[in-house]
Amino acid sequence: MSQREWIEKDFYKDLGVSPDATQDDIKKAYRKLARDLHPDANPGDAKAEERFKAVSEANAVLSDPAKRKEYDETRRMFASGGFPGGGGFRPGAGGFSGGTGATFDIGDLFGGGGGGDGGLGDLFGGLFNRAGGASTAGRSRPRRGSDVETETTLDFRDAVQGVTVPLRLTSPAPCTTCHGSGAQPGTSPRVCPNCNGSGVVSRNQGAFGFSEPCDDCRGSGSIIDNPCTDCRGTGVQNRTRTITVRVPAGIKDGSRIRLAGQGEAGLRGAPSGDLFVTVHVRPDRVFGREGDDLTLVLPVSYGELVLGATVSVPTLDGRVGLKIPVGTADGRVLRVRGRGVPKRDGGAGDLLVTVKVAIPQNLDEKATEALHNYLRAEEAGGFDPREGWAGA
Repeated sequence: MSQREWIEKDFYKDLGVSPDATQDDIKKAYRKLARDLHPDANPGDAKAEERFKAVSEANAVLSDPAKRKEYDETRRMFASGGFPGGGGFRPGAGGFSGGTGATFDIGDLFGGGGGGDGGLGDLFGGLFNRAGGASTAGRSRPRRGSDVETETTLDFRDAVQGVTVPLRLTSPAPCTTCHGSGAQPGTSPRVCPNCNGSGVVSRNQGAFGFSEPCDDCRGSGSIIDNPCTDCRGTGVQNRTRTITVRVPAGIKDGSRIRLAGQGEAGLRGAPSGDLFVTVHVRPDRVFGREGDDLTLVLPVSYGELVLGATVSVPTLDGRVGLKIPVGTADGRVLRVRGRGVPKRDGGAGDLLVTVKVAIPQNLDEKATEALHNYLRAEEAGGFDPREGWAGA
């Protein structure tokens, strides 16, 4: 994509959000559109596929605060017809002087003036040069592919213990015929003679020298005389692929995994973007989670709390005996060390067991009589469960 195309694109409109939308608004809008427009959900729909690409491209810029800031500043600058201040060029200063005498330094906007720092200077190359001066733009850099986002849902125990899952993706990927070069096998692209590989050509207009994308190579810096017939010289094909993702043990719901180089392929052999996988975790019927600790509620009888007992409780890898001390109160939390969520630095959290009395709903006559006898004995012994209670 040329510089002019980048500036003219309305990424906010593509995502259906306003320019002052928050990062969360942008993320929600992208996720909804990506689900609705994904090629797997719209097989054979070319229009949906193009919208999916546009939405992914918009998200790659707006979801990154630094890229979004550069995009917003550049669009504001060009929308106003020039630089802030409304002044002219101050010779020798490398900047523009406004009516207040303050100088607007191009280097401040372009991240240092294009010294390879990854700012807008890299994007625009030698866009602004003094009249008659030589362009400072070097050889054009191939455009890196956009990042891609997807989601996967795991069972609770798989997320806690770690698992390897296959993901099926449909996205631009390097052409398998030309291996991303864009040229037919056995041939190679050549340096564009018009721009000498910079991707831009300069022209003078008044006090300024402007650089524009080269028409001969369309800003790429190279010319392909024999384009690959499968990808039409782009080096990229839209194809479905399956990749294997290793989910580390202990991952939390909503976490993101970054897979470097597994995103959208760059044009003509440029580096691929990254793949970001958002992990969702289904709730478990038995276990809950608090940080690195697992939790569960254990039903017990009244007698087990009063007299004490050793009971069997489930763990992620089997069962373990849990000792209930004599006179344990209902709702007390008992700790089983080292039976929780595995930690990245080794070891594991704990298993936190909350004991909860299970009340019998149907007692036979013998059990009912025994309970009455117990209550009478309890009363005769002077036990009052509400002794010291504030409401007594």
